[in-house]
This record gives sequence, structure tokens and C-alpha cells, in this order.
Amino acid sequence: MNLEQQSREYREYIESYLRDFYAQFKEEPQKPLFESMEYSLLAGGKRLRPIFAFDFCRMCGGDWKQAAPFAAAIEMIHTYSLIHDDLPCMDNDDYRRGHLTNHKVFGEGMAVLAGDALLTDAFMVASTAKLPKPEDMATAIGLLAECAGSLGMVGGQVLDIMSEERELTEQEVLDIQSRKTGKLISAACCLGAIAGGADEAQFEAACQFAAGLGLAFQIRDDMLDVIGTQAELGKATGVDAEKNTFVRLYGLEKCEALVQKYTQYAIDALTVFDDPAYMTALARSLTERRV
Repeated sequence: MNLEQQSREYREYIESYLRDFYAQFKEEPQKPLFESMEYSLLAGGKRLRPIFAFDFCRMCGGDWKQAAPFAAAIEMIHTYSLIHDDLPCMDNDDYRRGHLTNHKVFGEGMAVLAGDALLTDAFMVASTAKLPKPEDMATAIGLLAECAGSLGMVGGQVLDIMSEERELTEQEVLDIQSRKTGKLISAACCLGAIAGGADEAQFEAACQFAAGLGLAFQIRDDMLDVIGTQAELGKATGVDAEKNTFVRLYGLEKCEALVQKYTQYAIDALTVFDDPAYMTALARSLTERRV
């Protein structure tokens, strides 16, 4: 197992899949909409959520490429959330992944519509998945909607907005981050497992891994806002100093310990799989990252 080689294969596949999906609409009259969508969707990034979907499919015994519709759908939802997060009415950011944010290039109205379209198209893409157990499709679509919507990512964003004027308790910070960041990671792992024909133990392990890794990943992200640089991260740093982050709650030293704790919790869940070496190595690399 070569971590970088396997990650590259997964990333290149999802990049091609996403590019090919929208290539079929080049002659549609709403061309500016597709340009705005592709500007953010194809802007690179780690593609972590698709990678989780692909590898959980593989670990469950499936052909990992069969998870591509789910992987693409999750990345489209993630991208829409970034476009909307960057808007003046939200975080008002000028840069994302080292490039001007969507609304800075296409205007606020088009950015809103691009996000709307990506969210909606995600379910169109997800519905094309060929599952080992076709009856699982309703469960998969329901899981995707739950993780993205009011009980998941959007709910977490609302809790975040509600918290801006006061300091939060530990549980309140966990409530935000387990939804805002954790739910799409959970969707990726669990949908990958469904695409691979997971049994009950494997599905539960995917959920457990996602819960631990999602927290470790967010805590590391909060730490990087303090110790990272704009050149490393491709976006402004220090912007979360007054927000209810894990660093503000615990301090850097305790955050480092929690990252290790939740990472190990995630890795321990992988023991039900025959070949978890790649996902184990990936989890460690993500929670030790500088970018």
C-alpha cells in the first residue's frame, strides 16, 4: 500500500468523473451557471470525502469505482456549502483554495444559484449508483439528505450562526462540529460502505470511524487557523480567533491530545475490515497535517 499513489488514483478518478458529468451540458443555454459551478467544483482540494467513499467501498469488498456517484454527490454538496459559506452574508471570504471565491468572480446572485444547483444535482447523480443491493438506494438517498440538511451540515451551520454572540460550552461546540463538518464525512464513509455491500458490522464501523475522524479533522483544522499560514492553507488564517472553535475552548496543547484520542478511536473501528492499511495511514496523515 502506497498512501500517496492510492490517494492520487482516487483523486484523479473523481476529478475526471466530475468533469465528464458536466461536460454533457456544454450546449445548454444557461452556460454561465455551469461555468460558476465548475469554477468551484473543479478547483482542486483534497477530495477527502470522495476518497472516504471509495475506500470504504473497497474495504467492504466492492469495486471502489461503483461508489463514484455517491462520491461525486458528496463533493458537490461540500462545494455548494463552501460557495455559500464564502458569501458576504455568511463568512465574507475573498479567497478559497488560493483562488478568488465564487461570488468575487461571478457575482453574488450567480454564486447563490451555483450552490443551489450543485446541491440539487447531487441527488440526481447519487440516484445513478448501481448498488449490490438495489433496495438500499432509498436508505442511501435518505442518509445523504439527512447528513446535508437541517439535521446535518445545514443544522450545524445554523448553530454556528446562533453562537456568534456568546461563548459556548464544550457540548455546544461538539453539537456544531459534529453536524457542520462531521455529517458529510459520515455520509461519505457510510455511503461508500453501502456501495460496497457492507454487512451490519462493517456499516457500523464506517459510522464509528467517521465520528472519530470527523472530530479529529475539525480540531486540527481549528489548530491550523492559529498555527498555519495563508500560503500553506490557500485562505486567510486567524479569522476564527473570536469564533467558538476547539482551540478557543481547550487551547492548543489539549487540542493536540484530543486529535490523537479521536484519531485512535477512528482507527480502532477499522479492525472489522480485512485490509484497513490505507485508511489507517490516511487518518494519521490527516490529523498530523499542516495544510
